[in-house]
Amino acid sequence: MSRQAKAVVCREWGQPIQVETITVDGPKRGEVTIKVAACGVCHSDHSATTGKIPYPAPLVLGHEAAGVVVEVGEGVTALKEGDYVVSTFITMCGKCRNCVRGRPVLCENARKSMVTLPDGTVRTHGKDGEDLNVFGACGVMAEYATLHVDNCVKIDDDVPMSSAALVGCAVITGVGSVFNTAQLEPGSRAAVFGIGGVGLNAIQGCVTAGAEMVIAVDTNAAKLEMAKEFGATHTVNITEVDDVSKAIKKLSGGGVDYAFECVGNGKVVEQAFKALGRAGTVVVVGVADGKDTTSINTFTLPADERTLKGSWLGSARPQYDFPRILNLYKANRLKLDELVTQTYNIDDAPQAFADMLDGKNARGVIVFE
Repeated sequence: MSRQAKAVVCREWGQPIQVETITVDGPKRGEVTIKVAACGVCHSDHSATTGKIPYPAPLVLGHEAAGVVVEVGEGVTALKEGDYVVSTFITMCGKCRNCVRGRPVLCENARKSMVTLPDGTVRTHGKDGEDLNVFGACGVMAEYATLHVDNCVKIDDDVPMSSAALVGCAVITGVGSVFNTAQLEPGSRAAVFGIGGVGLNAIQGCVTAGAEMVIAVDTNAAKLEMAKEFGATHTVNITEVDDVSKAIKKLSGGGVDYAFECVGNGKVVEQAFKALGRAGTVVVVGVADGKDTTSINTFTLPADERTLKGSWLGSARPQYDFPRILNLYKANRLKLDELVTQTYNIDDAPQAFADMLDGKNARGVIVFE
């Protein structure tokens, strides 16, 4: 059945977001409709409104959400009505080379459904009946959303929805970059550049993995204080030092073993690379502008055996990693509730985006009634 839903929509790049009532069609074969309970407000959503992430408008925003299944389509057996789920924008065909190698975030067919469902169509329509694209095959910044079953991960019903929602992007991106991409060893020294929602999760990922030193790096003093609450042992305010890389090397006694770049800026990647000790690894987590570049000293790659690598959504395997993260949360080994620093109703979505851009939140979350 079709449902009316308030949703946050980008109508044109560079223009303010709109909160409007849309129509959400019921699920087709292999799909489910969820009643969204909570949706995180992510910088990637904003990037889609500016064209930095070039998803075509009109676009229903949102990719980081939790909700309850209210309708299942033909052939769906993995989920049923009443199940609690977290959305994931990772679409996986299950058949390509990367999927069968256990690298679903690199699915060779995923690009076919970046703004539609996997069959190339959408279930979302505007007031005039026009099709509305959906962010990352999700479009979950809305009261209802219809997704392919593979874009939903079933979770237990004893986790607050506002906290569970963040696992779909901020948490898995940060924690996963430590666990899956870097595979950080206990006793390591690490630095995290950029203390937003992703950076805070990279910090607590380092702590959980057993790092003995975690240096938080940012320009915002308040965020650096928050980093300590998530386990950072040291902080460096870039505005207070002449050379951030040298400052980190001094703190760490010669350079860190791992540096996580959570900003999306080529110059910051360079700083992170220079902060490495011998045999160190930089993991680039932030999404930079397509024209951005990074320059490094090539000689240090073989001479110091340094590594520069990327991490897309924490190299996640959603069906495996999301429950794993929630189990760590239940065991009090990962903080989720503390990430939610402000909640909003959907009508206040423009303010939620403004607060995010002003750096006021670890994570702002839109909560639906």
